[in-house]
Amino acid sequence: MAAKIEDLRAKTDDQLTADLADLKREQFNLRFQAATSQLEAPARIKEVRRDIARIKTLQAERSAAKA
Repeated sequence: MAAKIEDLRAKTDDQLTADLADLKREQFNLRFQAATSQLEAPARIKEVRRDIARIKTLQAERSAAKA
């Protein structure tokens, strides 16, 4: 369920911030599961990390455009 950049561009700043918080929470939970050897989908860690990067990049682009 990787986020597409077109879908992210359609969202507002508040929605992106909320999505980022959700992804960070999921990343924490995945790291915790990996540490306790209970991780079912190891590839999900990579997907979440990339989705976080996409959102942060988009937020940086928007803040640069405002400045």
